[in-house]
Amino acid sequence: MNRLLATVLALTLSLGVAAPAFAQSATLDKINQSGTLTIGTRTGSPPFAYVNKDNQWVGFSIDLVEQAIAPAIGRKLNKPIKVEKKESTPPTRIALLASNAVDLIAGTMTDTRARRDSVDFSLTFFVTGAQFLVKTGSPIKGIQDVAGKRIAAQQASTNARIIRERVPTAQLREFPDQPAAFQALAQGQVDAYTNDGIQLAGLKAKAPRPDDWAIVGDFYSYEPYGMAMRKNDSDFRAVVNNGLMEAIDSGKYFELYEKWFGPRGEVPYPLTPENRRFLQLQAVPK
Repeated sequence: MNRLLATVLALTLSLGVAAPAFAQSATLDKINQSGTLTIGTRTGSPPFAYVNKDNQWVGFSIDLVEQAIAPAIGRKLNKPIKVEKKESTPPTRIALLASNAVDLIAGTMTDTRARRDSVDFSLTFFVTGAQFLVKTGSPIKGIQDVAGKRIAAQQASTNARIIRERVPTAQLREFPDQPAAFQALAQGQVDAYTNDGIQLAGLKAKAPRPDDWAIVGDFYSYEPYGMAMRKNDSDFRAVVNNGLMEAIDSGKYFELYEKWFGPRGEVPYPLTPENRRFLQLQAVPK
């Protein structure tokens, strides 16, 4: 865990969490004119962002936007801000930002150095790690067992890249989204589906028969999630980060965490003391 925290803290510090008060921001000007923050998010990644049985877009990432980030933008612009949601997937999300179709990616996007060539990230708001979802009783117990096996992953994901690099003999099959990858696993078209452990936990929890599935393997990579935005708009990034830091400092973040990941949440996933301390450290202005 110490290695995890050190790695993520280094990533966060390199982003520059705080920034000077803005004089001009293309994104904030766009939001000010429309009164709307448009986010790119997911339809099938519980419990971060998904469409529920009542056809409502819900999830932890969406709550953070609606209850922390949008209010922070509203205070900055001195007006109420609505949140509009558009579907984004790993292959489309950066293009949606670049085209101004969305202002912020709010889902389960891992902050990587390669991606920061194209986008900027907020501070880290969640940390998980890559694992495998298999049928209960599968001989696959971790990354050491996937050579020669049919492995599903999402297109343009860090999981797909790492499997391709570390296990080149695995038969990697990429799918556009999580439901498609899980369907392939359920139909026996692949032997395992790799994704971040918390996302696999959400998928298992929502499956018709959760006991049919097992999440296996130690983390073979760590995945720090951040909100992505267009590059070189430090003023907008500062407002987003301030919203997240205020949520952590006030306890709102932990309230939302308990809602989604607590014992009675959609996907129970205890927050370790180390990660709680890490989040609290991020809430201290740099």
